[in-house]
Amino acid sequence: MVLQGLFLGLCCSNLLFKIPQRCSVGFKSGHLFLFGSLLCWNIFFFAKHLQTGSQPLFVPQMQSTEEGLLQVDDLVQKYKHSCCWFLGPFYHLVRLFHPEYVRPLLMAPASITVKDELIYDHLRPWLGDLLISNGEEWSRRRRLLTPAFHFDILKNYVAKFNSSANTMHDKWCRLVAEGQTTLEMFDHITLMTLDSLLKCAFSYNSNCQESTSEYVSAIVKLSDLIIDRRQNILHHWDWFYWKTEQGKQFKQALSIVHRETEAQSNRTKTPQRKKDFVDIILLSEDEDGQGLSDEEIQAEANTFMFAGHDTTASAICWTLYNLARHSHYQEKCRQEVMDVTQEQDGHEIEWEDLSNLPFTTMCIRESLRLHSPVQAVTRRYTQDMALPEGRTVPQGAICLVSIYGTHHNPAVWTDPHEFNPLRFDPTNAQSRASHAFIPFSSGPRNCIGQKFALAELRVVVALTLLRFRLTPGTNPELGSSSGGVRRLPQLVLRAEGGLWLQLEPLNPPNVKEPLDE
Repeated sequence: MVLQGLFLGLCCSNLLFKIPQRCSVGFKSGHLFLFGSLLCWNIFFFAKHLQTGSQPLFVPQMQSTEEGLLQVDDLVQKYKHSCCWFLGPFYHLVRLFHPEYVRPLLMAPASITVKDELIYDHLRPWLGDLLISNGEEWSRRRRLLTPAFHFDILKNYVAKFNSSANTMHDKWCRLVAEGQTTLEMFDHITLMTLDSLLKCAFSYNSNCQESTSEYVSAIVKLSDLIIDRRQNILHHWDWFYWKTEQGKQFKQALSIVHRETEAQSNRTKTPQRKKDFVDIILLSEDEDGQGLSDEEIQAEANTFMFAGHDTTASAICWTLYNLARHSHYQEKCRQEVMDVTQEQDGHEIEWEDLSNLPFTTMCIRESLRLHSPVQAVTRRYTQDMALPEGRTVPQGAICLVSIYGTHHNPAVWTDPHEFNPLRFDPTNAQSRASHAFIPFSSGPRNCIGQKFALAELRVVVALTLLRFRLTPGTNPELGSSSGGVRRLPQLVLRAEGGLWLQLEPLNPPNVKEPLDE
């Protein structure tokens, strides 16, 4: 094992710290030996305390490509529940992909759970400390946020979801009439979810689906720059990154986003208007009568925008893609939506309709399993964590809960790579292991906005099926040479070259804009 560690240390040091060719051989060898020795010692110490299997697995950093996901499939096939993984000389990770191993980690008390900064620290300049806060600070802020996601509040958001979907569908009808029958979903749906979030967070009608918005463009820019930063090891150090061109672009976009968020968070509420997200958290108080500070409110609003737009857009895109590939399921969903909306002239989806779309909801859940927007979450723990079969994760290790691996584990799901909504038929729920389905994570630090996301998913998917027939499309620039859809795991799951669908309008009625109070 020591020889393996030294060899891997040499390889990883060469990969992570690319020394210019003009440096002397002695200088290069000295650095390689130093990092190799560090990794050798770390692996020896860590493996002695880590008890998740027969011996650690030595693999390179996962690629953010289709091949990277296939590599996870291979790990799941071979190791069934977990494996450990070393990233350079400093980071020890435990990758877990079985419900029995995932459950004790996700259900651990928030008081001993620490969000790992290896993944989340790049978000700190944008979101502040909320996403990676821990302990009592996190618990207090979570309690103050909870009222903003109560069912009574979510009901008011449904009209806004309808309004944003209507705008997108009107645009699709215009594009199809002009001859553009095949459209890229992520571009359109990301703008639509941003439009919805701005209405729900700030009661702000941005018109971003029809015209350029500086704020929306800055949010998209920040997301792209974070992805680029994660893929360049040198950019992980702030002192280096802020001197680069990308770092300067990040600061410029960040200034735009923070300026707009501050302006929206500080505006005076109009009495006649229904409460939005910022209104709710402005009124929230803890048990001591203390509310959130201005800085905390802005951080919460930024987090709501960041966490809500890309994840929900990804979920909607992949759901429509899966239904386009399975026309019989698409038709069954469409008929269900038509039955529910027949007395409403098909103009909009109401809150009460959402519970009357069981099969459509099954298809959405199966798409969330097959194409989870978030592929993994990472945690650290302030004490040793016991796993099944006497195994232990030592304090301080980075635990990577592989949502993708768990959702594609053949020991958990039959034919895991097949789209089968009947898995989520209520009659099958009893046989499904707890934590086999975790698209929103689970436990104390699960996604607080999951009910919001599921409501928007059902509204947008239902209205889309009511107005369009969907079939798989291809990128017009690549044609049939594209070779099918290749998944692209970034901050959320996307598709290389985009996700293209062919749209056939179904004689849509004149869309009636719902009242958006």
